[in-house]
Amino acid sequence: MHFFQEGGPVFMYTLLILLLFSIGLFIQGLIKTEKLAKNKELLSSIGLFALVFGFLGQVLGLISAFDAIEAMGDVSPGILSEGLKISFLTTGFGAFVFLMARLGIIVFTFMKK
Repeated sequence: MHFFQEGGPVFMYTLLILLLFSIGLFIQGLIKTEKLAKNKELLSSIGLFALVFGFLGQVLGLISAFDAIEAMGDVSPGILSEGLKISFLTTGFGAFVFLMARLGIIVFTFMKK
């Protein structure tokens, strides 16, 4: 939970909701095979959106970090590395959601054949 607060609650909790929604779509696709194609397409869209949303969180985090650095003037490497770590949390979690969605798509593709 600490990482969710550090990465920015708006971005991290939105990505968590997308992850849970992806898991739900995957389970629904396993249970109701007649909706397999629709769920596969939705998983693809959600995964890509999560990846791009994570990158957007990183860009906005970096912009705010660089604004703070500019206002402070000289900063220590520790503060800079902490800011970079926080900005990469959304990107990493967005990539994780993307990978889970792609894994679901791979399973659906295997089931279809």
